[in-house]
Amino acid sequence: MKSNPAIQAAIDLTAGAAGGTACVLTGQPFDTMKVKMQTFPDLYRGLTDCCLKTYSQVGFRGFYKGTSPALIANIAENSVLFMCYGFCQQVVRKVAGLDKQAKLSDLQNAAAGSFASAFAALVLCPTELVKCRLQTMYEMETSGKIAKSQKTVWSVIKSILRKDGPLGFYHGLSSTLLREVPGYFFFFGGYELSRSFFASGRSKDELGPVPLMLSGGVGGICLWLAVYPVDCIKSRIQVLSMSGKQAGFIRTFINVVKNEGITALYSGLKPTMIRAFPANGALFLAYEYSRKLMMNQWEAY
Repeated sequence: MKSNPAIQAAIDLTAGAAGGTACVLTGQPFDTMKVKMQTFPDLYRGLTDCCLKTYSQVGFRGFYKGTSPALIANIAENSVLFMCYGFCQQVVRKVAGLDKQAKLSDLQNAAAGSFASAFAALVLCPTELVKCRLQTMYEMETSGKIAKSQKTVWSVIKSILRKDGPLGFYHGLSSTLLREVPGYFFFFGGYELSRSFFASGRSKDELGPVPLMLSGGVGGICLWLAVYPVDCIKSRIQVLSMSGKQAGFIRTFINVVKNEGITALYSGLKPTMIRAFPANGALFLAYEYSRKLMMNQWEAY
């Protein structure tokens, strides 16, 4: 097998971009419902109510608000995530005293994914901030928290730059890191354990599309069950900072629990769980197959 770290990194980055694109295209409507229900739980009685109200207020396009930044966010995040995942796997091998080509255990892969997510969070936070604000613009305007304005990606970017400067894009970075680092331990751990289960003695690289998608879905479920309340607080911080409120993670967490109860931290969990299987299944299917295709091309070359 040819060994070239630069080529390997480029392949992982490109395959991660393919996975991120597939994830957004399959899961964006559910993500929109999740963010709306997290940020304004009092406005919606449940997923069906949120869907019906969104459609009556904004039309079908309301389900795809924030798709452009979501695509940018997921392509950027997953490109960096999977590129750094390869590097972090090498770091884990070195720490564990393993050979460079040695297979890692499921636990070791989970640790590598957790390390890699810290780097991905740095590119994810700014784009996810814009996405969340676009998704909840209607609710922010109708509740009087902000004045009516243009609902475009560029208008949101200009507003952030005007009010807070470049650092304004990193509102919610600490909560993004609090979500990503432990979350991706469970994400990659759940994915690798599921692949091991389906492989049952065979090589995990030989798995077909259905076991891969199911494993990706299990990984997504594990991630969200582990860190959903943190994601809820992150969405609140990123959206409500649009109206000038600058609350940190601890203060926002205390305010939500004190004023709305602990269940408010799980608002929007249902669309997130529904989205987890198709979106993360598509992510890993696109990642694994595009990576395998590019690796075969590189080997043949």
